[in-house]
Amino acid sequence: MDIAEMNWIQVEERAAKDDRCILPIGSVEQHAYLSLCTDMILAQKISIDAAAPLGIPVFPVMPYGLASSFAAYPGTMTLKLSTYIGVIGDLLDSMYRSGFRRILVVNGHGGNTPATAVISEWLNEHPDARVKMHDWWRAPLTWKKVMDTDPAASHASWMENFPWTRLADVAQPAESKPRIDFARLARVDAATKREMLGEGNYHGLFQRPDADMQAIWDVAVAETRALLEADWD
Repeated sequence: MDIAEMNWIQVEERAAKDDRCILPIGSVEQHAYLSLCTDMILAQKISIDAAAPLGIPVFPVMPYGLASSFAAYPGTMTLKLSTYIGVIGDLLDSMYRSGFRRILVVNGHGGNTPATAVISEWLNEHPDARVKMHDWWRAPLTWKKVMDTDPAASHASWMENFPWTRLADVAQPAESKPRIDFARLARVDAATKREMLGEGNYHGLFQRPDADMQAIWDVAVAETRALLEADWD
């Protein structure tokens, strides 16, 4: 349930009966010809779709993350690590004060991995709480479905090209992009990364049929929902 459709009284009542909630986290950064908000769009939608039949509240997506690698691309928004650590901790504190004790963090951006360290420290201070960190796109079943569909899958490639991340009237290239040099990419600054990447796709096709994408999405939704229903201890 989208928490935008709830008031504080309903949240209090819900947490008293069921202390599960979801916090999606994403990023605003270059995604080649796709929306700059791809990571936040996907994290929010996967959370809403997974929680819908369970009535579990889904908080608004945390839109900004750690995207310094793409800082040379206009429109990319990135937080400093110190800022990010504080924001994630503050959001966990707020959900805890609201009565939630089982929190699923649905992550849509690989750069947000440091959140796991924040969660670990936070749990030491809140031993009665449970937090699951879920990188939805690389969860085992979802990633297997991606690889079975096309192993040339990467940032800003076809694997992030869904009808809801695509931009109207923006054509997608038909060719498959060669794999970039990941080792070099990891050791250079943002401006050099832009020179290496060009439009931003790491490698692979820019788009696949919508039927392929819906099949992947169905697996991802089911895998995310299973985490909500599984044991939290």
